Amino acid sequence: MSGEIDFFLSLLVPGLLPILIGCVLLFILLDLVLAKVGVYRYTWHPSLFRVALFAAMFSGVSLLLNQ
Repeated sequence: MSGEIDFFLSLLVPGLLPILIGCVLLFILLDLVLAKVGVYRYTWHPSLFRVALFAAMFSGVSLLLNQ
């Protein structure tokens, strides 16, 4: 994937921005499902678990797509 993406006529956005937006949307859905199931009751620090889950998901997807 290139460093920049031409968005509309002259707006250049970083190449990871579409991946970040997609991961945020996917993370919101995954967070709702995990909260509904009750996974966060079994974690030591739910906020830290959420941040680590998003970091792992974003880095995994961006590494997979930027091969």
